[in-house]
Amino acid sequence: MRVYDRSVIKIDAGIEDGKVVLESEGPLNPIAKPIISRINNIFQEEKPIYVDDQNIVFSTWVPPIPGDVFNRLISAEISSILKKRVPDQFSIGITSRCPNNCIHCGAADIVTKQELSIEQINSAVGQAIELGSYYVSFDGGETMMRNDLTEMVKAVDKSKAIVTCFTSGFRLTEERAKDLKAAGLYATHISIDSPREEEHDRVRGRKGAFQDSLQGIKSTLEAGMLADMFVVVSPHNIDYLEDFYGLAESLGMHELSIYEIVAVGRWLEHEDEVISGSDVKMLGRFQKEKNRKADGPRVTALPYFMGPDQFGCFAGRRWMHITAGGDVLPCAYTPLSFGNIMEEGLDTVWKRMGQHEAYRKPADFCRMRDQKFRQKYIHVIPKDATLPLRMDMS
Repeated sequence: MRVYDRSVIKIDAGIEDGKVVLESEGPLNPIAKPIISRINNIFQEEKPIYVDDQNIVFSTWVPPIPGDVFNRLISAEISSILKKRVPDQFSIGITSRCPNNCIHCGAADIVTKQELSIEQINSAVGQAIELGSYYVSFDGGETMMRNDLTEMVKAVDKSKAIVTCFTSGFRLTEERAKDLKAAGLYATHISIDSPREEEHDRVRGRKGAFQDSLQGIKSTLEAGMLADMFVVVSPHNIDYLEDFYGLAESLGMHELSIYEIVAVGRWLEHEDEVISGSDVKMLGRFQKEKNRKADGPRVTALPYFMGPDQFGCFAGRRWMHITAGGDVLPCAYTPLSFGNIMEEGLDTVWKRMGQHEAYRKPADFCRMRDQKFRQKYIHVIPKDATLPLRMDMS
């Protein structure tokens, strides 16, 4: 099937031995060939969530194939090869309110004097899409604390971006999930910190948090949306990957996404309690092993995807995050603000970010795991400072 059709390049997708294979042709083919080869390599090692004669749903993080939004993904990949910065991944905190008190919360210390209005959020999303974003995610706090979340989802141009949200499952009822599905929500990323109820509730700082997660998963699936179990791994729970996978499989979830704990927010003083480079390689092996199975949820180990063997760190180059107070950060886990959308346009801030010495060049792995980066930019933040720290570009 034809999945990308431009005068300079055309891309077809087919199925060989149960795997998706892309083929390209056209004047831009020499430039696009490395992209196609890389995507094909991923397809050969991975399994999609769903495939039929008309559509391919590869992941909750990737737009359906074919389609206008997938075309934008290809365009972003070509831009990346040409060393152009495109914020294809865009997340925005829509509230700092949350019923939980997570011990690893990365946004806990970020001060929000005034929560963004729905008009400001919709404007920021529109500006991000104009800059090339094809993946839009609503983040928190707890996203379900915003009663106007459905209206935010509805306002996203679905011909240009898929839209997802992160949630602990709190207040994600069956009725609300159906409303979000009708508004065009593509997937929910539902947080699970432990496959054991008591431990999950301890990490979340609230009894009943695990049951909220299970209800949110159930509501998402019954509404017909993609359900992703989002697990933040640390040295304390990385040995339970099989249990996480088993739980996701037993619940009928579509995907298990794994992120790494970052020494920021409430975890700032725990720099020695983060995952190692060998852990990242192990996560890559775990992903490949599970994705060789014909059944069960697909696995996406983001530290591996954002590592030296795949795409490198997305922060400030392919990812942009906005806090609930409007500060624009390189990613949701880097407390460095390059401006505020209540004061200036997103294109101006994005350009300013790219001019900073830390983001002029790609990084092979998460900068927040880089001790030189932390020493230079994170450790200089005074204990009583208001976060995120504003970067001085003068």
